[in-house]
Amino acid sequence: MRAKGICYDTGFLRKGTNSRERFDPDLVTRELAVIRDDLHCNAVHITGGDPERLEFAARCAADLGLEVWFSPYPLELTTDEILTLLADCAARAERLRTRGAEVVFVAGVELSVMNQGFLEGDSTEERLGRLLGDPARRPEKFAAVAARLNAFFREAVPMVRERFHGKVTYAVIQFEGVDWDVFDFMTYELIRSAEVADRFREGVRSLVAQPEAAQPKPVAITGFGTATWRGAGDMAPRSMGILEYDEATGAPLRLSGKYERDEAGQAAYVRELLEIFDSEGVDSAFVFLFAVHNLPHRPDGDARDDLDLASLGVVKVLEDRHGDTYPDLPWEPKAAFAAVADHYRGG
Repeated sequence: MRAKGICYDTGFLRKGTNSRERFDPDLVTRELAVIRDDLHCNAVHITGGDPERLEFAARCAADLGLEVWFSPYPLELTTDEILTLLADCAARAERLRTRGAEVVFVAGVELSVMNQGFLEGDSTEERLGRLLGDPARRPEKFAAVAARLNAFFREAVPMVRERFHGKVTYAVIQFEGVDWDVFDFMTYELIRSAEVADRFREGVRSLVAQPEAAQPKPVAITGFGTATWRGAGDMAPRSMGILEYDEATGAPLRLSGKYERDEAGQAAYVRELLEIFDSEGVDSAFVFLFAVHNLPHRPDGDARDDLDLASLGVVKVLEDRHGDTYPDLPWEPKAAFAAVADHYRGG
């Protein structure tokens, strides 16, 4: 693969609450250096909802020589609010690009299910339920989503390109039916579950081949990973669904039951997908993700309090202490960290 990357979360904004409460500039700079030096990444997918945080992290990554995929991640916004966020971030990404950085602008991720205006429903769960609830009507509903989303991009992409003069893409769920003619990369959120495991490699091969495309474009894969409990890889992309949340704030509270830690299973899952993407000609891959800061590892006490089991992070976030591998950092690598590092170092 040309771009060997990982997703770095600066904090997801939902209804005024940021999933990453503390954003320490020194910590961000140090973590991005680890991503380059120890994970052997040459690219990073910077995501989040706060434009200032995105710009800061992207600038740090660029200063380290990493290719930056600048990726605002709208959540529960209207289409007008999404346009405002994209316009702001496109201008910030252009400032970075004009300094000499390699920058790709990602004009949203899974917009149709994560935001308002494309599907009926007041939450991601409601929207997906209405979309998938009646199998007989799925083709009709998929077509309607594609029509709305492509109409949005006919306005959004020219607006982004007025402000940002580098390459532009969008991280799609396949049913969204995006018209790739307006983008420079074809970027897919592509996650292997047990239901598709037997045909996953063939599906990746087909995406890369683009037999019907007049002008084939490089393929990037984002969003792939799994949580850290035994059996999570079979359930991806639903492997975080073992959490209970505070109804008022949406904050994760505890696990929904007892689950067994399986770092080796998470590592094997990530390693297998990276091998498939590499061998089938994918241009760029970004493991999801480096850390989930609001899902800390709590090895002592009630097993349901160890939220890290639901985390897709390749490091386990610690509370009120630093790790052993990196004594200056508040996390410890999981087995998946070594799997990513080994693949990227040898690739």
